[in-house]
Amino acid sequence: MHRNITKSKRLQQVRYDIKGKITTEAERMEDAGIPIIKLNTGNPAQFGFETPASVVNSLERQLPLSAAYSQSRGLWEAREAIVAYSRSKGIPDVRLDRVYTGNGVSEMILMSMQALLNPGDEILVPMPDYPLWTAAVRLSDGKAVHYRCDEASAWFPDVADIRAKVTARTRGIVIINPNNPTGALYPDTLLRDIVQIAEEHGLMLFSDEIYDRLVMDGLSHTSTAALAGDVPVITYNGLSKSHQICGYRCGWMTVSGGGEGLREYLEGLDVLSSMRLCSNVLSQSVIKAALSDSAGTDRYIQPGGRLYEQRQCAWEGLNRIPGVSVLKSRAGLYMFPRLDLTRHAIYDDEQFVLDFLREKHVLLTHGTAYQWEQPDHFRIVYLPEVNQLRDVVERLGDFLETYSQSPKIYRQKIQKTT
Repeated sequence: MHRNITKSKRLQQVRYDIKGKITTEAERMEDAGIPIIKLNTGNPAQFGFETPASVVNSLERQLPLSAAYSQSRGLWEAREAIVAYSRSKGIPDVRLDRVYTGNGVSEMILMSMQALLNPGDEILVPMPDYPLWTAAVRLSDGKAVHYRCDEASAWFPDVADIRAKVTARTRGIVIINPNNPTGALYPDTLLRDIVQIAEEHGLMLFSDEIYDRLVMDGLSHTSTAALAGDVPVITYNGLSKSHQICGYRCGWMTVSGGGEGLREYLEGLDVLSSMRLCSNVLSQSVIKAALSDSAGTDRYIQPGGRLYEQRQCAWEGLNRIPGVSVLKSRAGLYMFPRLDLTRHAIYDDEQFVLDFLREKHVLLTHGTAYQWEQPDHFRIVYLPEVNQLRDVVERLGDFLETYSQSPKIYRQKIQKTT
């Protein structure tokens, strides 16, 4: 008789519902021949966004030269381009030996948490968050403590809540700006307030800025590290969204500030970086060309451009549905609409998204997947072209017109979690 093989206890509290059981159901439906509109992940190429020719041409040129390992931190040319880009963003002290390339930003997030955390250490993470952050903290034996972002204040972080949740076990603060899932873009004054908290308590800042080149409405993005002085900041970025190459898995992180106080932490990053030998060398080889070519991205985010017009379509359409409201995204690929629970009887938002998928064949993500406490939000990706977005909004309106859940669903959910 074979013994049951159980999963690691580290995984008991780890979830990544963006690709969870509802996505599995969508895949089952597709296998049965049912077309599904997938609005659960930001995957531009899936919706016809083309990779810039400069990136493709660079990939073709570098292919014969990319068969060997690179240095563990990454190709010299790639890291040099990242340093130049960082300096253009106002980050003065990024050096080649403080740049790490990765197989997407996801790998970098986990690596930076593993290098830092001891059991019971705390990281302040926004709520709503991008769920990989909470998962990475927990996988690293840390505790994710969620600070509130306020929908009534344009989804900006509640600085007072951040300050109140700092304890003797807190090691750092995560900032997601531009924000996923809300699309908020943070002003300099807010970033300075968070930097001040980090400085007062000797904390690191972890600034996820993957959408910094997808800012609309004439606004501009400021890197946290540009305002942080000597406060240690890890800045995360990559090419997946801005250059429509999610499948290349091309990301990086830069370390700034901290001085000699970061020596041991950097040694830890070096060990973890070396253990996976290096990130994908072919993907690294396009970084220089990509960072010198923003024309394709700029075209999409200007009035008349695809992303700009699709965002407008989604925002207007969602707000016309009775009982749905949403703030306009200022950057990125997403919005985080609110459901009026006084109008729509919804007790389990995951069940709501699953029922919508089965009836209308559209895949969304429920708000509690992003650590949101109430079942009254969902995330939608506005990557489809305008005609398809209008169709999605119409399907959602039709669905909500008659949809309701029994309180029994809520009671069953509570019983499962207690």
